[in-house]
Amino acid sequence: MPSAVADVLVVRAGSRAARCGRGFRAVPPVVVAGCAHTEPVAHGCDGIYVLRGIESHRLDEPVLARALSSRSQPMVRHPNPFARREIVRSLRRMDSVLIRPMSEEDLHATERTSGITFLEADRETRRVNEPEPTPRSAAASRLWIDRMRHFLSVDPEGCWVAQDTRDIVGFAISQNRGSLWFLATYGVLPDRQGGGIGKRLMDAVLAHAAGRPGLFSSTVHPAATRRYRLAGFSLYPQMRMVGSVDRSTLPAVDGLREGGVGDLEWMDRLDRDLRGAGHGPDHDHMLNTLRLVVSRASNRPGYVYVDEDRGRPALLAASDPETARQLLWEALASARGDTLVNCITTANQWAVDVGLAAGLDIDQEGYLAVRGMTDPAPYLPSGHFL
Repeated sequence: MPSAVADVLVVRAGSRAARCGRGFRAVPPVVVAGCAHTEPVAHGCDGIYVLRGIESHRLDEPVLARALSSRSQPMVRHPNPFARREIVRSLRRMDSVLIRPMSEEDLHATERTSGITFLEADRETRRVNEPEPTPRSAAASRLWIDRMRHFLSVDPEGCWVAQDTRDIVGFAISQNRGSLWFLATYGVLPDRQGGGIGKRLMDAVLAHAAGRPGLFSSTVHPAATRRYRLAGFSLYPQMRMVGSVDRSTLPAVDGLREGGVGDLEWMDRLDRDLRGAGHGPDHDHMLNTLRLVVSRASNRPGYVYVDEDRGRPALLAASDPETARQLLWEALASARGDTLVNCITTANQWAVDVGLAAGLDIDQEGYLAVRGMTDPAPYLPSGHFL
């Protein structure tokens, strides 16, 4: 959409437009928030909505969503005919999208939308020395659906989708665990971005948070990171380490054992110390799909979930950096071929030290977004379970 400054007039069907001075003005019942060039007037008009001095590519302002939700018919005045057509098209597309709670019947369609969205994001952020991203495998799709079904069963009020006619065009899956909120996954189809859908989804999941402290792993998408910061989240840059483990560097690791259901109680206590709340039912879910390794020493607790299919740590928590290092070395020992250690914040330099010693390459990767808390350490969050 062109970025020329536009006078945009949205008039409810049957109402009369008022023109006063050089610019349009707004009348009740909608309050035009954050627009210094509008003010209410009383000229018998029952629904005029005006934005002046707003770039036309920013027509996802809340006032337009409210106007359209009242079934207003858009009438746009703009000196450029092409811009006028694009503005009307944007308004109509916004009006056609419904933000609603997710149901289990949405899982397969939402997975397809997620796959398209993140494949395009991976292509846009691919480093020159990396292979071309490929679509999700059938096994990865099944795993994604299984995780989202778990979230739906535990906290369905945090799961939302954006539906256009019959298609799912966006999604936001969040969860409350005690006093903590987290965003498991979030996205909008590439060709539907920039029209306000993402903001409306984020508004829904933040309302579910009800002011709780929260965290999630964020991409570097400029519009998304701006939205997160405006919502009160601090953005901690994340690092990732990739490559093949130099197996000659693997140390002898002791003081660890295989974990199980009997460890979950103290693991939740450790979670509360590090991130303010336990993983609760998420531990049960991860136990079914991942290997759990824990520290033997009760005075130095720690655990790591290892994805043995991909040879990488999935989630690591420890009471001290030395225990964390031992757990990470154990996870790296399971790697066969290339591995990945991600979601490393600057508070977790111990993980950088282990990765470099193992011969992995370091790079930057998005942000850990947190609100009402600091970035946990020693801790490597899971992308979905945080």
